[in-house]
Amino acid sequence: MREKKEEVRGLSLKIRRGICYLVLTLISVVCLFSFYMLFVNSTRAHSDIQKGFSLLPGKSFLANLSSVWENKTILIVRGLGNSVFVASLTALLSVYFSALTAYAIHVYEFRFKKAAFYFILLVMTIPTQVSALGFVKLITSMGLKDSFLPLIVPSIAAPAVFFFLKQYMESALPLEMVEAARIDGSGEFFTFNRVILPVIKPALAVQAIFTFVSSWNNYFTPSLVLTSSEKKTLPLWIAYIRSADFTKFDMGQLYMMIFCSIFPVVLVYLLLSRFIVQGVALGSLKG
Repeated sequence: MREKKEEVRGLSLKIRRGICYLVLTLISVVCLFSFYMLFVNSTRAHSDIQKGFSLLPGKSFLANLSSVWENKTILIVRGLGNSVFVASLTALLSVYFSALTAYAIHVYEFRFKKAAFYFILLVMTIPTQVSALGFVKLITSMGLKDSFLPLIVPSIAAPAVFFFLKQYMESALPLEMVEAARIDGSGEFFTFNRVILPVIKPALAVQAIFTFVSSWNNYFTPSLVLTSSEKKTLPLWIAYIRSADFTKFDMGQLYMMIFCSIFPVVLVYLLLSRFIVQGVALGSLKG
């Protein structure tokens, strides 16, 4: 009887596991289907796309790629470089200074510590659109219009990144480690840069990826700041193509530009996916 019960239990476990795998496979297919259709449409000509839906790739991938890269009115190479420059610096500054702020709130005891923590969280609830008008007036008065600085420097204040790193430090950074470094004669910045940052590296990688992707896909702020063609990022050029005259509108070219803008982000996710899983899993635990 016991053997039969174990067999039934094992069979039930296999069935439930099979159902879970099936559901996860279906969800994965649904999520990846849009990316596949983006690739398919990037290989089709404008006339083929107008004919309707197709699951099979076309034969115009190189033609679409050539029309995008050789277009004199669309500076795709410059836009790609601008997006990489802005997104990389934004991710670097945001992660480092947010980690520095989270370290100060986590380690040090000072007056109004909780008030400072809740104030930062309050800033996180303010939408970007609310302060957009004042932001534009400020950078215009400072002579920073059509510059990358208004897109990069404000990333130092990133409340969402700070909150995630603060929660991660509470679960993965014992205060005894900081005290031991101080006893050994280590300075505060040396301790932070050489001791703390390696410990929280998974969380830093996660937030760097998310910040990079957010800055890469950002359209609202660059559209308010950047005006010259040499400074525009990829989202601005994609919007420019989309708003063109319908008689001159090339769907194949548009899908190719979207494909070129998404491919680096997908590549980053594939290369650093293990950091995302590890960082999110550890950051969600509380010791």
